[in-house]
Amino acid sequence: MRTVGYAMFEGFDPVLLARIQFAFTISFHIIFPAFTIGLASYLAVLEGLFLATGRAVYMETFNYWVKIFALSFGMGVVSGITMSYQFGTNWSVFSDKTGPILGPLMAYEVLSAFFLEAGFLGIMLFGQKRVGPKLHFAATLVVAIGTCFSAFWILSVNSWMHTPAGYGINEVGQFVPEDWWAIVFNPSFPYRLVHMVLAAYLTTAFVVGAVAAFHLLRDRANAHARLMFSMALWMATIVAPMQIVAGDFHGVNTLEHQPAKIAAIEGHFETNSDGSMPLTLFGIPNMETGRTDYAVDVPYLGSLILTHSLDGVVQGLDAFPRDEWPNATIVFWSFRVMVAIGFAMLGIGLWSLFKRYRGSLFSSTWLQRAMLAMGPMGFVAVIAGWITTEVGRQPFTVYGLLRTSESHSPIAAEAVGTSLVAFVIVYFLLFGAGTFYILRLMGKTPTPFEEDSPPHQPTRAAGITPAPSLEGRNTPEPAES
Repeated sequence: MRTVGYAMFEGFDPVLLARIQFAFTISFHIIFPAFTIGLASYLAVLEGLFLATGRAVYMETFNYWVKIFALSFGMGVVSGITMSYQFGTNWSVFSDKTGPILGPLMAYEVLSAFFLEAGFLGIMLFGQKRVGPKLHFAATLVVAIGTCFSAFWILSVNSWMHTPAGYGINEVGQFVPEDWWAIVFNPSFPYRLVHMVLAAYLTTAFVVGAVAAFHLLRDRANAHARLMFSMALWMATIVAPMQIVAGDFHGVNTLEHQPAKIAAIEGHFETNSDGSMPLTLFGIPNMETGRTDYAVDVPYLGSLILTHSLDGVVQGLDAFPRDEWPNATIVFWSFRVMVAIGFAMLGIGLWSLFKRYRGSLFSSTWLQRAMLAMGPMGFVAVIAGWITTEVGRQPFTVYGLLRTSESHSPIAAEAVGTSLVAFVIVYFLLFGAGTFYILRLMGKTPTPFEEDSPPHQPTRAAGITPAPSLEGRNTPEPAES
């Protein structure tokens, strides 16, 4: 087996294999937090509306999604744990040099966020019939806050790697803390945090909307599907333009602190010192020739977007040493995939507003089909955004200070390659099965009072009436309120 491993990975670069392994595992991992951050908040809103209005449909919809949340949360935990071990196995030099700063930040995430989520998750999942409605809602709310708090710390860690601040370097070459406020709230952190949390909300909205659309296409009178569809589209309508504005602020911040990344994203190889920079809509960045082939440009728009001036100067990749260029071919296209999906989400939101105005939100088959098709697109956008961010940071792990080639463990390509193959096999089997089960749960028609009845079963004696079941009724489309 050892001989086969040597033969299979002979001549491979261990650093490249380690990068591929980390990219593979984090691509699996990131989709779960992106979903659970938004879904936890959605569950808190549903339960809060149930307590405020007494309408059973809110709690029944909560019950429908809480199972999916629990499974997604568990898969996120498992994928996160395995990913973290790679810091020790494949990136030990990076861990050693950045440990005095990143170690405490990641510990804060575990102590203050993950324990908070995990502790109250038990009440949220198993305490529905054991605690009062208000205490159960408080537990759900704490879980939602915990997921956002977890994102706070993880984004602080990642942002520090892009815009390091508040550090010193000791006699053995380690980064050591000098100002924790500057470290945590480093220059890019606020923009990344807002951008990621909004992305999580959008991702969840389109998953919820797609599930609702699936059930509405089969039965447009389903009260739970109508509720989910309406709430999801309100979220898309409100958050999509906010995300575009947040992305603009994030881009301007990146131009200030990582100008080479922006140049690569725009396929901009030559500094526009003689005038405005066009926006390249499409093209093929050529790293060898240092130009973007077959470029389709819009004059002035690049300078306007990045500098908010028609004649603003933007540095091209020619302003930086060749060995510090990010891979423009990758980030050019990953960025455009992310942006295209973002504007498609905005279009869906505006379309839904028109349908609401016309009173045909639940009868529009084409809108429901579009929402169903857009269901997984939030995950695609999140992964594309991550690729843009992390590949654009190369060739550094700590931007401008620690190169990726200097961060790797002294480990043979055989060991990294063998573990990569093992990860691929196990991940597709384990998470493939989990994803299949989640899809099975999503495919189940939401109905009133499922077999494992909802918590705090509403009764007429309490002044709360259950939502009537509309299943199976061949009724005309009711007017939308």
